[in-house]
Amino acid sequence: MTTAQDTIELLGSVSAFSGLPVDDLERVADVVVPRRFAAGEMVFHEGDRGDTCYVVRHGRFRSVSEHRIGRTLTLATFETGDIFGELAMFDDEQRAASVEAVQDGEVAAILGRDMRRLLRVHPEIAVRLLGALSRRLRRTSERLARHSFTTVQSRVAAALSELVSAARSQGAGPTDVLITATQADLAQMAGASRESASRFLAGLERAGVIVQGRGKLTVRDPGRLEGYVY
Repeated sequence: MTTAQDTIELLGSVSAFSGLPVDDLERVADVVVPRRFAAGEMVFHEGDRGDTCYVVRHGRFRSVSEHRIGRTLTLATFETGDIFGELAMFDDEQRAASVEAVQDGEVAAILGRDMRRLLRVHPEIAVRLLGALSRRLRRTSERLARHSFTTVQSRVAAALSELVSAARSQGAGPTDVLITATQADLAQMAGASRESASRFLAGLERAGVIVQGRGKLTVRDPGRLEGYVY
C-alpha cells in the first residue's frame, strides 16, 4: 500500500521538485491522485485536452506519435521518477503526443490547476520544468535526426542503448543487462519496420552481443552494442 511518505519521497526524486522543502512536497503530495495502468493501456491520446501531469511510481511508459504514413514513432520513454505531461502545468492545451503503458505501472497524477497554484508560490519550479522540457526536446530532435540520416541498424542499436542506460540508472550492472521490450517496441523506438528490426537483432544475437527471449532480451556486451551506433 502506498503511503503519503512514499509519495513525498517519489516527488523529491523528481528534478523539478527536488529543491522543495518537505512541507511544500507535502502540499503537492496532498493533491496527488494514484492511478494504475495495464500494459498497452493509454494514459492519454494525442489531441486530448491536457489537464494533468504524471510522475511514474513504477513501470514503464512511452510517448508515441502517429506518422502520416501510418507508422508509430516512439518519442520518449519514462520510468520510475520520470515526469510526463508537464505542459499541463502551464496550460490546458491539446496533447502533442500520446502516452501508453509499456508495462503494468502506477503513476502519481497531479491536476494542472493544482500545480499552477504551486508555481505561483514557487516560480523556481517552473525554471526546473523548462530545463527538463528543453532536455527532452533536445533528445527528441536528436532521435528525429537519426531517423532521417542514419541506417535502421544504427537506430535500433541507439534505441537499445537508451534502454540499457535506463536500466543502469535503476541499478543494472555493466554487463548482461536485462531489457523488457519486444521487437515491436524497439522497431517503434527506431522508427523502423518490425521485420527490419528483427533481422538486425538476429545479427546481434549471432555476434554474441545480445540474447533474445520472449518479450525481453539481455544485452551481454553494451560496449560492443555502442559500436553499432553511428
